[in-house]
Amino acid sequence: MNLSGITILVYLALITMVSIYLTKRNKSSDDWAIGGGGMGLWLIAAGIAGTRIGGAGTYGVAGDTMNTGVWNMWYGVNSFLALALVGLFFAVPYRRLRLTTISELFVKRHDSTRNGWLTSLCVQTEYLIINILEPLLVGIIISAVFGINRELAIMIGAVIIICSTTFSGLRGASATNVIHVVVVTLGLSAVAVIAGAELGGISGIKEKVDLALTGSEVNPASWWSFIGLGWFPIIAMFFSAVIHTPAASVYVNYSSSAKTESLLIPAFLMAGVLAAIMPILASIIGIEAVAKYGTDSGITSYATITRIATDTGPIIGGVAIAAVLAALISSGGPILLSSATLFVNDWIPASNTYEPKRKLKAYRVTSVIYGLFAGVLACLLPISSVLELLLLGFAMVVPPALAIGFIFYWRKTTEQGVFWGIASGYGLGLIAWAANTLFLHWETDVAAYFTTLVPLVVIPVVSLMTQSPENQGAKCDAFYKALRTPAP
Repeated sequence: MNLSGITILVYLALITMVSIYLTKRNKSSDDWAIGGGGMGLWLIAAGIAGTRIGGAGTYGVAGDTMNTGVWNMWYGVNSFLALALVGLFFAVPYRRLRLTTISELFVKRHDSTRNGWLTSLCVQTEYLIINILEPLLVGIIISAVFGINRELAIMIGAVIIICSTTFSGLRGASATNVIHVVVVTLGLSAVAVIAGAELGGISGIKEKVDLALTGSEVNPASWWSFIGLGWFPIIAMFFSAVIHTPAASVYVNYSSSAKTESLLIPAFLMAGVLAAIMPILASIIGIEAVAKYGTDSGITSYATITRIATDTGPIIGGVAIAAVLAALISSGGPILLSSATLFVNDWIPASNTYEPKRKLKAYRVTSVIYGLFAGVLACLLPISSVLELLLLGFAMVVPPALAIGFIFYWRKTTEQGVFWGIASGYGLGLIAWAANTLFLHWETDVAAYFTTLVPLVVIPVVSLMTQSPENQGAKCDAFYKALRTPAP
């Protein structure tokens, strides 16, 4: 076994031991889902940042940069905007309402279980995609480094993510994310600097990339442009990657985990800065990979990123690959946790009567089953672009995110307006994605336009048409009073 492999094994062993050690901190379902409500600034910031780095923010951006150009750096900008949006306008209300999942909001406001279930469906669509992508990319790395069968490597990746979640809960995932964020930043920076120097600096890289692109079907000027594919894909990425974020249930977990609500805005802003750095570094590595190996496409581009890391040297390469594994685990762990929390609370009606210890057991069992199921799908599905698939998942969560914004900031929002806004946006978004995938083949995230623009019209129009006394009164007053009242 080479030094890169040893470095990776040592890192994974360290993370597993930390996760197991933190198991004893979880004595109830609240300890597991929201860290007992006593987490500090750095734990929250690192945990949140980890959810955005993941496979899309590293391998996804690097691989898609190889394929379509430097415009993929916009993902970094959108990562900051997404977390800033939640921190400034949504995190504090989530904590004041004492939410564990995003679906509970609709029950508290309109006593609407159907809107809660519909929102859970939207969020679980995104989370299923993420839970498939993370073990897939972990498996690609393990397969490339150790030379084992890819399907076996993917299932090993699924087990690693399950262990990092099932044992330690939200606090443990955040504690290991502090390590992950440091390792990712240093590891990717080291590869970018060393590989860049070996390729002759900026001028040498540009010359080699232009030469590689000349022999392909890609236009060099478009590839190097920050708007290389036009503004429509950039706007679609904004719709998907930013606007969906308030409805991502994992941020409800982190909002409710804070020791005091004053920590939330700085924690989300810090997380946004950290999350923005990684995609930019990953895109630079993608540029260097084109300069060194030429253009590549599809899933093989992700293996090329592993190759450029190991070619920088066995130790630095091992640290860099461990960094990418860190990014995958840092995202996969909290997302799997939130997936299990959503499933138990929203799809098992009897869970409302569970004792805390029984609910904790249900969370853990669900996370194991969900993680293994996602790993099997990762082995079976023909996935060519990680970032493209993730943006689809993001787009499916935009309708409930818009509905939440209307509920918080427009008192006249009705249950019917929310339902039809989410249902029409989600349904038309899926239809648009299917039509584009099968027939149109446009170079843009078509679904994002439908999931964003349709609810923006439907929610206020239907709400104005369905005003009733039930939308006012004491219960409504109590809800908005809770939004204005600081929680201890």
